[in-house]
Amino acid sequence: MKQIWNLPKVDLMPFSEIEDKRESLLVTSGPAWNAVKENLKGLNIQAQLEITEANTEHWDNRKSSIENQKFEVVYAIGGGLVADAAKYFASKLNLPLVVLPTALSVDAFITAASGIRKDGCVYYIETKVPERLILDFETIAKAPAFIRAAGITDVMSIATGAWDWKFAHEQGKNPAGMEFIPWVYDNAQSILCGVLDCAEAAGRGDHDGLKTLYDCLAMEVQLCNQVGHSRPEEGSEHYFAYAIENEMGHGLPHGDLVGPAILLIAKLQGQDIAPLEKALKACNVPLSNIPQGMIERTLKILPAYSRRHNLSFGITHTL
Repeated sequence: MKQIWNLPKVDLMPFSEIEDKRESLLVTSGPAWNAVKENLKGLNIQAQLEITEANTEHWDNRKSSIENQKFEVVYAIGGGLVADAAKYFASKLNLPLVVLPTALSVDAFITAASGIRKDGCVYYIETKVPERLILDFETIAKAPAFIRAAGITDVMSIATGAWDWKFAHEQGKNPAGMEFIPWVYDNAQSILCGVLDCAEAAGRGDHDGLKTLYDCLAMEVQLCNQVGHSRPEEGSEHYFAYAIENEMGHGLPHGDLVGPAILLIAKLQGQDIAPLEKALKACNVPLSNIPQGMIERTLKILPAYSRRHNLSFGITHTL
């Protein structure tokens, strides 16, 4: 590990109070922009890119349309896909990045990498951390219920991801640089407890509950930053989500895939899934959008899939 990434500076404020006269490149999605554009009259937007795919070919194609324009800052308004693309653009253009989430749907708003779909799996490429994150809890509370607090899945994956990490340690399968660290494992468990406690409040759009959910997302990300990898919070539940998305095709949001995967993998690991299911339901994470036949098919191919994509050792490798 050559560096330890930071978290963005966070401002808690209404979007309507933003005043930024810098010439801005806006990266967004149609629904997100339509939901908040009336509150963002204080931006000096020179060009707008709408993102629909998570791959560098699409991003480079969109970037080519603004090659001859000059900007002073990149703004990302929307969800995780938008944030990942904006981090890519800001990194390539060497510009500061400001992210305005319209829902707490993922942890991508505050990480230093962008997730891309490639060869049937999800890979992470180093991009950059946003310089600034603006949280408008009134806007987030008004987001569709199923994505408003779906980012809880990226914290609740500690339940299964950290289990995998410890399991890999016991099997002697953790490579150099990913050695099991008991105090990191214990810290991850405390963050998991925090997010389970705030699930009901965050799910109904309570501002304090949403703030606590953000705190847990931030602590999960920074814990992984400190150790230089994501083993404390990413394991077989994400592998299942990657594999089933490849089987079904893109379309379902991140939480719709990872949420059910957490329950499925936790059960295979012998864990009590009742508190996990309660929290997911409290945050309105859909748990039945994946057909049962597709779940069974994915479980059959998951061991070979995990090995083929060199995914870190977990219970999926032993199914």
